[in-house]
Amino acid sequence: MKRTAVITALVSAAALLIGISYAAPRKASSAIPSRSFTLDYTIHVPALPAGSHELRLWIPLPYQGTDAFQTISQLKIESPLKYRIDREAEFGDRYAYVVANAAEAAKPFDIKVSLHATRLEHRVSLTPSADAPAAPHFETARYLRPDKLVPIDGQIAQLSAEQTAGATEPLAKARKIYNYVIATMHYDHDGNGWGHGDAIYACNAKHGNCTDFHSLFIAMARAAGVPARFQIGLPLPLDSHAGAITSYHCWAEFYVQGIGWVPIDASEAWKHREKVDYFFGAIDTNRVMFSLGRDIRLNPAQSGEPLNYFVYPYAEVDGKPFTDLKNDYSFRDDAAAAVNTASGGQ
Repeated sequence: MKRTAVITALVSAAALLIGISYAAPRKASSAIPSRSFTLDYTIHVPALPAGSHELRLWIPLPYQGTDAFQTISQLKIESPLKYRIDREAEFGDRYAYVVANAAEAAKPFDIKVSLHATRLEHRVSLTPSADAPAAPHFETARYLRPDKLVPIDGQIAQLSAEQTAGATEPLAKARKIYNYVIATMHYDHDGNGWGHGDAIYACNAKHGNCTDFHSLFIAMARAAGVPARFQIGLPLPLDSHAGAITSYHCWAEFYVQGIGWVPIDASEAWKHREKVDYFFGAIDTNRVMFSLGRDIRLNPAQSGEPLNYFVYPYAEVDGKPFTDLKNDYSFRDDAAAAVNTASGGQ
């Protein structure tokens, strides 16, 4: 494969491609816990199988939306192949898109991504206010509809009605559902079926990881008429300031008129029972968000099914999912911020 010169894109160039602007991370108020860090990841792409013709690759980039809780800057992509930065229309998820023919991908190659992120604690008042946003950034109707693995009828609807009995306000319904999920679910990786974010599986098996906890919460909330949505990214450890990241993490938000989007993290609350109240209405700084939503249709569209969720690169070879990619992720806290990290957002 004739390798082209390494292509480096700074965030200003990316902004021109997708029509949005970026600013350097704003300094957080001393009253708001924050965490600033560099994130690096490498996608190892193997040689295409013999007889293949085309590789298409979508590499998720951390979410850059309209809220003030996550700021991404200094984005740099090193690739031997041309790419473009795009975003899908429904949720606003961003990614780098790469197309390679058989000659270009005849040998293994790597794509490296680095960026700087600042994450603020997202904590909201649970008291309705006239100053709260009159309408959410995304239409709430979308977050009352089912997803493929997040149904809102049948068993889920019945369970939701039972668990929210007596509650008339969205906030009270959401709290009852949150309490139920924490009380009945168990966080583990035992057996098969966990990790897909299948609300029916979670309802019946009563165990799983963060995707299962939050899919059950979202399904029950939507069935109760409370808009709820899924977010996923990477966790940052509390007990170190640099190192590898070997897993993903997800959480959820629900919408209340007069308050806005309210974050919850039921799986972290299960692990840290002393923080059950904290994680209803707040999420800490120890994460970076990559994408929003489920059943994601990329642009250009993938040939396969909509993505269940989008936190790791997705690839297709000749229109079929290609699962042989390997990914490495690491982070490094800013030196000035490292001394405060352990207490941030707790």
